[in-house]
Amino acid sequence: MKVSEAATHGRRAVIELREKIVSGELPGGMRLFEVSLAETLEISRTPVREALSRLAEEGLLDRLPNGGFVVRRFGYADVIDSIELRGVMEGTAARLAAERGASPEGLARLHQIVEKIDACFGEGDAVDFDAYSDLNEDFHRELAGLCGSEMIRREVERASALPFASPSAFLPNRMEIAAFRRSLRSAQEQHKAIVNAIVGREGARAEFVAREHARTARHNIEYIFNKDPDLLAKIPGLALIHR
Repeated sequence: MKVSEAATHGRRAVIELREKIVSGELPGGMRLFEVSLAETLEISRTPVREALSRLAEEGLLDRLPNGGFVVRRFGYADVIDSIELRGVMEGTAARLAAERGASPEGLARLHQIVEKIDACFGEGDAVDFDAYSDLNEDFHRELAGLCGSEMIRREVERASALPFASPSAFLPNRMEIAAFRRSLRSAQEQHKAIVNAIVGREGARAEFVAREHARTARHNIEYIFNKDPDLLAKIPGLALIHR
């Protein structure tokens, strides 16, 4: 097999296995076997083995002491803690950007992203979810590097990579939940407040709003578990979380 072909198979294995885990097709606690997965994906065992290692690094799988992997189950409290940790790191990034001064180029990129997110909203509760999700990721990635510290950027990235802690982990997608749709508009107002605080060199305010902004994800998951548990079966990934 050519190197490029092997790399393609490896990427496909990672993507497909991740989707199977998040969708619940491979449920929490299930042990995964290279041979059967290779047969299912119709590729050799080598890219499957590499994909399993990659997913273990992402936190979706646990390595077994005697070899092999098992799909992780996540405690509700673990997910809440992951979101809080991301908020702490993004708050630190925002505060340092305000205190140290952000580059005009970086601020210009943030302003452009915010303007594009505004265009995602239509009349009433209409939202272009796909565009919003992509631009939301762009905003948070840009914010992480705005203070000019590679260490801070890496730590924000690390915190965001924790299971279910990414900025778009609990976006409402296309679900007809008015409260979730309204939360996107509130989140966009927080995006603007973070940028304005950084421009105004208001470090404490930038940190506070960034940390509060991360709690949007927490509010969404609390709503699902406490107010509408029927949604657990409809939202990808939530089958992995237990209370």
